[in-house]
Amino acid sequence: MLPSLGLIAGNGRFPFLLLDAARAHGLAVVVAAIKEETDPEIDARAAADPAIRVHWMSLGELSRLIETFQAEGVSRAVMAGQVKHTQIFSSIRPDWRLAKLLLNLRTRNTDMLLGAVAKVLADEGIELISSTHYLEPLLAKPGVLTRRAPSEDELKDVAYGRTVARGIAGYDLGQTVVIAAQACVAVEAMEGTDATIERAGALMRRLGPPEEAGGAPMLRRALTVVKVAKPAQDMRFDVPVIGVATIDAMARAGATCLAVEAGRTLLFDLDAIVAAADQAGIAVLAG
Repeated sequence: MLPSLGLIAGNGRFPFLLLDAARAHGLAVVVAAIKEETDPEIDARAAADPAIRVHWMSLGELSRLIETFQAEGVSRAVMAGQVKHTQIFSSIRPDWRLAKLLLNLRTRNTDMLLGAVAKVLADEGIELISSTHYLEPLLAKPGVLTRRAPSEDELKDVAYGRTVARGIAGYDLGQTVVIAAQACVAVEAMEGTDATIERAGALMRRLGPPEEAGGAPMLRRALTVVKVAKPAQDMRFDVPVIGVATIDAMARAGATCLAVEAGRTLLFDLDAIVAAADQAGIAVLAG
């Protein structure tokens, strides 16, 4: 009988990549699929592989999650995939265990909430491990990843953006800022990275054509996106992730440069990311 890994699956492709990696390591996978988030394709994967077992549950069913993993003999689990922060304030009803946890939280930010969930799991004999444990080859390597390197102006925006983003991330408010001409255009909150980029693009479009002096723009309107890990990033959850959808959002918003943190950012399908960025003329830098 294969050893089992528990997978708490959020939205997007992250759970599927981790599922493939775990199976490649010879593990059976018990998936806790979140009704409000997980792609139903997970059922097709389980139907094609008897070593994958899927249990659907609501985001609020913490007791059921624990009981399911215990019944399946799971002692190690991983979180993969985003759970939208807005779900905390949605109409989802927490069970008694989650309700008690929420009432005892000083604040309801990501670190505090997921850290408390991890402690509850640990108390029940289920260790939550790093979400990058089986995906280390996907962590960003240092350097310029695209054909085009950032320009001097873009590098100035990256330097300023990293200072701002690290300050914001330190308060667990978000991991992404959007910069233009060393001015902060947008800061990520609950909406997520791609929505933050789209909001920045919409704001710049509302400003209209820049005033010009001698034919030169007074303010450079090209956007630079900077995404960082938290200063004390817990790699078990909320690890920075970039995919092709982020590059697409940047192209629509008029962003020309993306900077991520090497060694602490997961790049899903690097070849596709680089191809999309090169086609859009976007420079991608990891540092």
